[in-house]
Amino acid sequence: MMKYVTFSFDDGVTQDKRLIELLNKYGLKATFNLNSSLLGLKGGWEFNGKYLNHTKVSPLEVKEIYAGHEVAVHTLTHPNLTGEDDATVAYQVEEDRKQLSRLVGYEVVGMAYPCGGVNNDDRVAGVIKKQTGVQYARTITSTFSFDLPKNLHPLDPTVYICEPDKMFELAGKFIALKADKPQLFYIWGHSYEFDVMDEMSWERFERFCTLISRKEDIFYGTNKEVLGQLKLI
Repeated sequence: MMKYVTFSFDDGVTQDKRLIELLNKYGLKATFNLNSSLLGLKGGWEFNGKYLNHTKVSPLEVKEIYAGHEVAVHTLTHPNLTGEDDATVAYQVEEDRKQLSRLVGYEVVGMAYPCGGVNNDDRVAGVIKKQTGVQYARTITSTFSFDLPKNLHPLDPTVYICEPDKMFELAGKFIALKADKPQLFYIWGHSYEFDVMDEMSWERFERFCTLISRKEDIFYGTNKEVLGQLKLI
């Protein structure tokens, strides 16, 4: 197999339940990055005149909700790690990893850096690589490329779900691609964003799932499964 598709979604919000129903319907797999100390927290805010629900799933539901997918680290409380000292970085990441591992019943090894903007740097990546059990850590920097990552701390994704035109364009290219070397299409975002991008966001994502799924020359897996198949972890 030369072509691989994986998804990654952050924050562990209740909209993940609807998203997982869609992914399961089309045989797609994702990694979900959770803040274990924020699980069960109710919240939201006004966005473009609409109320955006940002309620986190209950810790008691985590194992059931994310069954068949992968749970990964997003730090305990979602700080921008570039503003924290080395000890805090290691604590935020490793304690989240341990708590999530206990909740799901398997060893959590993946991660996505929390916060927007500049949310990672070489120092933070080095701490995570050397002082925690995290084997890969996803950024928010789109490459628009299918080339395999040269670095897993940090790991840059292909495209963001809030770039839907680019996402569909890349999907068309990926499906048509006659690959002679391994190629990776890595899509990331937050499930709550489908509530606010526009009224067609959920329907558009289902069209994307229909388009990208069930291709005989593509391997579909969680981040860990795909990186394992590629022998990168």
